[in-house]
Amino acid sequence: MDYVAEYVSPVGKILLSSDGENLTGLWIENQKYFKSTLGDEYEERKIPVIEKAILWLEKYFSGENPEIDFNIKPNGSEFRQTVWKILFRIPYGETITYGEIAKRIEKETGKRVSAQAVGGAVGHNPISIIIPCHRVVGADGGLTGYAGGIDKKEYLLNIERQDKN
Repeated sequence: MDYVAEYVSPVGKILLSSDGENLTGLWIENQKYFKSTLGDEYEERKIPVIEKAILWLEKYFSGENPEIDFNIKPNGSEFRQTVWKILFRIPYGETITYGEIAKRIEKETGKRVSAQAVGGAVGHNPISIIIPCHRVVGADGGLTGYAGGIDKKEYLLNIERQDKN
């Protein structure tokens, strides 16, 4: 059984999902691929892992860099999992380009991938903010593509920049 709960954030309503033990989804309302990995049957309930994720979001939106003290389990292909693991390791307040991620994948796996393929995987990230896809920028450092909207990406990056000042 999957569980869901809503959280109202400064970037809009957020829907969180869990399989009962792990956080499996975090989508900003109206984002591209909203609820993409959520099954048809679920119950609205704030179970412990969702409550911990909401507490994490509250700290994050207040300008903190909170520790993740709950399990996450994004559902996706092997390639997407590889990209999401790299995203998860992007330090708070820092950014990386799609091309740099492609180079890391080639170095780690020996497989050559395009920045565009990386962009597709980044865009399908089912656990936004916690798996920080907002920290991925274009080759020139510009803000490009974000499933939740560029305005939200900019907002999230600004939270992290303010914390570093």
